[in-house]
Amino acid sequence: MKPQTAKFGIGQIVKHRKYAFRGIVYDVDPVFANTDEWWEAIPEEVRPRKDQPFYHLYAENDDTEYVAYVSEQNLLADESGDPVRHPQVDEMFTRANDGGYQVKMARMN
Repeated sequence: MKPQTAKFGIGQIVKHRKYAFRGIVYDVDPVFANTDEWWEAIPEEVRPRKDQPFYHLYAENDDTEYVAYVSEQNLLADESGDPVRHPQVDEMFTRANDGGYQVKMARMN
């Protein structure tokens, strides 16, 4: 498997192509890097390819916030401009003037 270049970057807001959730990217795997059990739990007819970037998201839907692991083929850029309400977002990111998110810089003492 040859890794692809990731389409989405850390801090970018994305939404799922089929399911009603969105989130902010906090890490990227160049190819699938989860367990075989996780992989096999996905119904075969909708199981994504392993040879593409997979994104770790601080995700949310209308009801809750959670962490998600999603293939690139199932994500689209979220252009809504709405903030992400996931409680862990503020630990890692700051909101930029343009509505996007930037990784917080570590403070040097």
